[in-house]
Amino acid sequence: MVHTMRALAHDRHADLRLRCGLPADIAILLDLEGKAFTTDQLSRKSFRHFLDGPNAYLLVAELDGVLAGYVLVIFRPNSIMARLYSIAVFPEFTRRGIGQALLAAAEAHAQERGCHVMRLEVEINNASAIRIYEKSGYCRRGHAASYYDNGSDACRYEKSLVQAGSRTR
Repeated sequence: MVHTMRALAHDRHADLRLRCGLPADIAILLDLEGKAFTTDQLSRKSFRHFLDGPNAYLLVAELDGVLAGYVLVIFRPNSIMARLYSIAVFPEFTRRGIGQALLAAAEAHAQERGCHVMRLEVEINNASAIRIYEKSGYCRRGHAASYYDNGSDACRYEKSLVQAGSRTR
């Protein structure tokens, strides 16, 4: 699956392309993990597992041919719930709508797989991510103490992927 769209904000002439992640992307994804997260970074082995497994969806964003970010969604068999496992954008590509485009594409894919709800955890002090999630329709549903490896807490969020008045499966 490949989607091309105009990038938002700063560079309106840049093309944003969304595509499924590939094993060849792992080295860049590891670099992104190191730049985006100080704790709970995905390993090479984890990326390989998610790329090979039927219950994960890893989508990458390329801006003018350069990998700019990714989103990873996990699915449980026979569940109507999807879990946004990780989303990251290289610092030099932030504030261009890439994260929002990845989030929207992840939600659309979850809907296509028959999921009705997307859940996620976000570090309690990550105000910018929390703003994006709340702006995108996510509601806080709980708190997890000492959730991350560094001991920080997480907020649990979820969003209904089923539109009011639509039929469910």
